[in-house]
Order: sequence, then structure tokens, then C-alpha cells
Amino acid sequence: MSRAPHENVATVLVDPRVLGDVELELMALDLRVWPVRTAPNCVDGPRTAFQVRRRLLMSHRGEWDLAADWVPVWIGFGLSWQHGDEPLPWAAHQALWRALDAFADHVRFHKRLGGVHRMPPVPEGLRP
Repeated sequence: MSRAPHENVATVLVDPRVLGDVELELMALDLRVWPVRTAPNCVDGPRTAFQVRRRLLMSHRGEWDLAADWVPVWIGFGLSWQHGDEPLPWAAHQALWRALDAFADHVRFHKRLGGVHRMPPVPEGLRP
């Protein structure tokens, strides 16, 4: 049985005060930020966002409590990082982790990717 089509994403908690800045920084690198609450691939975005945030917070047993009201986002990779069915290059991973490290006081994440249902493509005029 084959795996359903998916998109590789990092799941990140972002301080809402810097969400716009993080998004702009990542857009310049062709990395796409999708707040889970409003992600187009979620049937019940608010519930999914609550569950994602809770799972991340609970897994750290108090270490991430300052992020209790932060925004859970999925960060995906734009077309410039993708090469057909080939895996994402390590340079894509490194660019993402470096960019997130620059916001270390305002983001919480694990250096690993997960998979979510595919997001819609970014319209031509909005691509970098």
C-alpha cells in the first residue's frame, strides 16, 4: 500500500508578535508558512491547531510553557526547493533551520519534518 500524497513540513510554534516577521523572512527563502488554524488542508483548523499546540507543549513537560498561546504553523518548501519526486535537498533543511534559529527566542520546533496533506500551489504572481 502506498502512502497518500503529502507535503513535507516543519511544525513550529511561533510567538504571534513576530509571526509576520518570521513569515516575511521565510518567504524570501521560498519557504511557505501556513498557520494551522487557517491552513487550507484542514477540515477543522481551530481544533487541529489546538491539538498540535497541546501535543508539542505536553511533549516538553513544562519546558515550552512560555509558548502556551503561540501560533502553531506548518512550514513547507516552495517550488525552488523541489525537484520532481526527489527528496528535499539537505540545503533546504539547513536554510529552514538557520532561518528559525535567527528567531530562537520566539519559536519552538524540532529539527525534523512531518507530512501533511498537500497544500494548494502558490499563484504565479506570488512566487519569489
